[in-house]
This record gives sequence, C-alpha cells and structure tokens, in this order.
Amino acid sequence: MTRIGYIIGSLAAGSINRQVGQAIASLAPEGVEFVELNYSELPQYSYDLDADYPVAAREWKQAIEDVDGVVILTPEYLRSIPGALKNAIDFASRPWGTNSFNGKPVAIAGASVGAIGTAAAQQHLRAILGHLNAPTLGQPEVFLKFSPDDFGANGEVNNPATLALLEGFVAATVAHVELHTHESVNA
Repeated sequence: MTRIGYIIGSLAAGSINRQVGQAIASLAPEGVEFVELNYSELPQYSYDLDADYPVAAREWKQAIEDVDGVVILTPEYLRSIPGALKNAIDFASRPWGTNSFNGKPVAIAGASVGAIGTAAAQQHLRAILGHLNAPTLGQPEVFLKFSPDDFGANGEVNNPATLALLEGFVAATVAHVELHTHESVNA
C-alpha cells in the first residue's frame, strides 16, 4: 500500500483547499491511500525549541516520515504561502540535520477564488522544498480557480474539467511518489 499524506495549507475548518484535498483523496487508485497530515497543534517555531522539541512537533515530523510522499494544498496569502504552513515546514525541517522532507517526494496544488489560483504561492513553496531536498512534481500544475459548484459535500467533483485535471494530478502524483520510493529502496 502506497501512503500519501496531504497537507492543507490553511488552518481554517472551511478551507476550500480542504475540499480539494478530500476530492483528491477520493480519487486514489487501488493500492493507494491518502491521509491528511494535521499540524494545527504546533506552537510558533523558534530555534530555542530545538534542544527540547515539543511533542506536537515530534509527532508532526513522524507523520511526514511515515508516508511515502506528500501533497501540499496551499491557498495564496499576499502572493505567498500562509504563515501557518511555513511554520509547519520549519518544524519539519528542524532540529538541524533532521529534515523530515529530505528526499520525500512532494506534489503541490492549490485553490483560490482569484483568477490566478495559487501560482505565486506555489512558486514560493517550490523554492522552499528545493532547499529541503524534496523532489517536487513539475507537471501537471494545479492552480484551481475555486467554484463551490465544482465540489460536492462528500469530496465528489461535479465539474468534468476539474475532475479530469485532478485525476491527472493524482495519477502523476502516485507515479512521482512510487518512482522516488523505489529509487530510495534501490539506493
């Protein structure tokens, strides 16, 4: 069983990216499981915590390490990623030398009500993940202009074009994760 964690960039309970994450999880092919990775209990990161890492941070790091790959669904806040998501990534990469994203295959998607989706936020996220040595899926790019009519209450996708985009994204993500998982096993 391939396990892929998905991270919602917003802490909001009603996040549109949570709806997209649930839709992606519902499209998992046989033999693949998507699980949400929750970072809502993390305090604000400070290197002062490195000497005695908080339990929530250790659990967060372990959750990332326990999956074969990660999908990050980010909204766009002020042309970048939300502070809470950056905080979670900071915790995952610390203490120095214990980067949980090192070598972890990652795919990025995002939804926004704006016309450009989350293109600027995703570029910032790609730069961060590159620094963390996380191989990041290049294509397909998913910059969704969110419409509530496109998604049902149980994660179903009502818009055929959105469904096709997400099906392609899931297929590419699974292939990306399995490629990098097999590479690390054979290394």
